[in-house]
Amino acid sequence: MLYWVRNIRLWPVHRFGKHVDHASDNDLVQNGSHLVDVTQPQFTWRAVVVGLLFGTILCFSNLWFGLQSGWISMMSLQASLVGFAVFKALERVLSVPFGPAENVILQTTAVATATMPLAGGFVGILPALKMLDSDEANGARTQLNFGQLCAWGMALTFFGVFFAVPLRRQMVIKEKLRFPSGTATAQMISVLHKRPDPTLDEEPTAQSTGIQINECDRTGDGGVRLRRQESNTAADSIGTNDSASSAEPENISVASAKADSVDDVQWAVKLVLLCVSFLMSGGYALLAHFFPAISALPIFGSYLSENWAWNLMPSLSYAGQGIIMGLPTCIWMLTGAVAGWGILSPLAKTEGWAPGPVTDWKTGSRGWILWVSLAVMIAESMISLGIVAFKEIYALYYRLRHYRHIATSADGVPQPQDLDMHAASNHELDEVDRRFLVPNWVTWGGLVASTCICMGIVKALFDIPVYDTLIAVALALPLAVLGVRALGETDLNPVSGIGKVSQVVFAGVMPGNLVGNLIAGGIAEAGAQQAGDLMQDLKTGHLLSASPRAQFAGQMIGSVFSVFITAGAYLLYSKVYDIPGPQFPVPTAQVWLDMARLVNGHPLPPHVWPFIIGFALLFVVLPIGAALMNSAAFAEPVCRRLAIKQTTLQRWWPSGIAFAMGIYNAPNFTLMRAIGAIFVSIVSELLVARSKRIQRASGAEISGLQETLIRRRLGILAIIMASGFVLGEGTFSFFILLSQAFA
Repeated sequence: MLYWVRNIRLWPVHRFGKHVDHASDNDLVQNGSHLVDVTQPQFTWRAVVVGLLFGTILCFSNLWFGLQSGWISMMSLQASLVGFAVFKALERVLSVPFGPAENVILQTTAVATATMPLAGGFVGILPALKMLDSDEANGARTQLNFGQLCAWGMALTFFGVFFAVPLRRQMVIKEKLRFPSGTATAQMISVLHKRPDPTLDEEPTAQSTGIQINECDRTGDGGVRLRRQESNTAADSIGTNDSASSAEPENISVASAKADSVDDVQWAVKLVLLCVSFLMSGGYALLAHFFPAISALPIFGSYLSENWAWNLMPSLSYAGQGIIMGLPTCIWMLTGAVAGWGILSPLAKTEGWAPGPVTDWKTGSRGWILWVSLAVMIAESMISLGIVAFKEIYALYYRLRHYRHIATSADGVPQPQDLDMHAASNHELDEVDRRFLVPNWVTWGGLVASTCICMGIVKALFDIPVYDTLIAVALALPLAVLGVRALGETDLNPVSGIGKVSQVVFAGVMPGNLVGNLIAGGIAEAGAQQAGDLMQDLKTGHLLSASPRAQFAGQMIGSVFSVFITAGAYLLYSKVYDIPGPQFPVPTAQVWLDMARLVNGHPLPPHVWPFIIGFALLFVVLPIGAALMNSAAFAEPVCRRLAIKQTTLQRWWPSGIAFAMGIYNAPNFTLMRAIGAIFVSIVSELLVARSKRIQRASGAEISGLQETLIRRRLGILAIIMASGFVLGEGTFSFFILLSQAFA
């Protein structure tokens, strides 16, 4: 890998093999091509080091919140913001300016480092193994030491990354799938570096049904899944007005200049806001450590607090998560909490279906309502995957028909002009010089080698036959394709549903083997997670003319580094806290374990079947409705009848994943997320209304473009504040952990 990195030259530009001594970013944009612009640095160790440092902080935060509530975030927007802030503060001593391509490598490395707690199963699979009863484990290893944890992480780290590389050509270059979070990150980086919007020259194909981030009247499209949230927030921050998007090129440049003047909030203000929010959240972490009672405030009275677990945890980090997730997601999570903890939990308890303590996973109503949550997640994930699979099969059929019916002469020989057009089309797809692409021998050789590594390590750790692991990897790869396509179109990577599909299959491959079932699900989830993360980053790099090879190197470095960081942190958490326990209930692990038990014939709690069926049917219908809402022919009559905009209906469409999270998480986590999202939404609307009043007082009206630019600036500030909140508590909590572990 270091050999490839050394061969990434920094300054010459090559276009289709032609050497160009100097090329400007404007030339690239005007020519409508996203080539590797190496008039700016591509791979640099300074970007990698800062990405590793920030990614480590994000990793600690993700592990903390993942064990608490199952929440994991890429934080790509936050990584690009914080990384830019670091180099902005150091620009006077830098001999080479920090450029957009370096920022892409920085955030790619940071994201790879940050997401290992999920990709490696540290917040799901590994705690679930610990929770197995001795007879369920059947003598298999369920707890791992540091070396074994690192080996497990290495087994899952690579094959998804290698598999994502060949998908770039089809999904990013040819089909131009939107990848909303990746696109939003590219727009954010372009704003930070005062470059033109890189999406203005993108012409999505008919199959690219991604979210449009240029609507001035919303904060995102749907806002229903965790992977969607970052792009939703970015929609406020960096989206362009519709009129600007459809304007002539000279009008676009004027709009871009206006956007720069509005969005260029002074960096002193941004840094102060980040530091203040970081310290405020860290201060709460210290208070909660010394005064644990403040973590569960009985705001609804002692009866609901003591008997039904309705408390408020005034954590600024969870308020920050709500800001990042967006208002629609948090509202549907709150709806799930009311349905689960306000209706179903008391019903199960009072009817005697769950006689144990309310918060007990096995005998209490928390374990009972978890099955409803699991049904919702499975129903929505399966239908969503089915819709994506249908689109993929139909697209393949359409392409085959198209190639079969290429215009031919009377004797069946293709006409020369058709061959020329086909060759030109293929030539246009190869827009990046081969020196900046990952070589095919590395891609396919690495995929084979990483599969063999996975088989060997899983055999050594869990005594699972190598052919079963091979089946798990072979199943994970096509599921990863579906996950990546769903991510590109909707910003949802249904990794949870992909893992459940694998668990269902392996109930037949390895019947009665719960350990093997969990491992197979973890392999499928890891492949989809790693492939999806890299594809989002490759979309960002494609829009900003970054080297795919440099991004691949950054991804590999971040992933390998994070294996050791995450393994050490997980052991520290396990040493100081009970996992699962009051501090870390690990709800995701309980979901994995219940699914493994279900598909292997374990009985369900009494009287839960009717509720499972009812909620599953509801959330089978809703994803189909969401898909229909993307069709103008179906959506327009409905919107006219309801007198609402299509984008508004899409934004507020019910989310099964958010609803399920509200059920399997205790209400204290959900309430603060909803408070954060509601507070920021109200403040934003008040500030926009204030600007309109001031403008009217001067005898003018705020245009749609001006309102969009105001929302952009507010959105950027909200992202920075939310990032400080999330990072503050996660970082301070980890240092508290260190003090307890080595006291």
